[in-house]
Amino acid sequence: MAKLILSMDNLVLKDIGLDKERTTIGRKPHNDIQIDNLAISGEHAVVITILNDSFLEDLGSTNGTFVNGQAVKKHFLQNGDTIELGKYRLKYVNDAPAAASAPDFERTMILRPGQTVKPAAPVSDEPPRAQTPPPAPPPPAPPSTAASPVGAIKVLTGGNAGKELELTKSLTTLGKPGVQVAVIARRPLGYFITHVEGASFPIVNGQALDAQPRKLIDHDIVELAGTKMEFFIKS
Repeated sequence: MAKLILSMDNLVLKDIGLDKERTTIGRKPHNDIQIDNLAISGEHAVVITILNDSFLEDLGSTNGTFVNGQAVKKHFLQNGDTIELGKYRLKYVNDAPAAASAPDFERTMILRPGQTVKPAAPVSDEPPRAQTPPPAPPPPAPPSTAASPVGAIKVLTGGNAGKELELTKSLTTLGKPGVQVAVIARRPLGYFITHVEGASFPIVNGQALDAQPRKLIDHDIVELAGTKMEFFIKS
């Protein structure tokens, strides 16, 4: 399980396990990680954890949120990252293997067509030699999410109706910041949608989500930020 190690002036204060979907950070007592310091906003930031992946989001804090010295608004956390909040440090530790496409995390504003790029196969111009035995075939690649069926979202309503977005990344966010945002995670067991931001939860097949991730099934209808879309598995 991933965790955060809270420290100040190189003195470790405590470890916090990321065993829930949302872990809030701030000065007010209701936060999961309370840091009672005036440099920290009342509700400063949140860490959202979906299965083995976590990403950090600044909640409009006064003094900002930094990761490895860089100011961030939203950041996909990787093992060893250091979150800097004033004089305090939160080191992210996750021994689970990271998804291959984790650095590709991005916010997708509804909605852009997906693109597929096929890598060119290497070709040798040198003719084979009779004295040289043919090279051994390469070992089979280890299984990954890339081998699983690829899902996609098709927009059904609004100005982008008819557009499709392939869900090839480990995490794809959909919606309108400040209104309603959800994230779709691609995992070996399928695709899971989770509410991230907004007072109301996304609706799947006419039923509002709760705080837990929900697995998407072929032809599920998702309503998000005033837009209706269909999830489907590409053949």
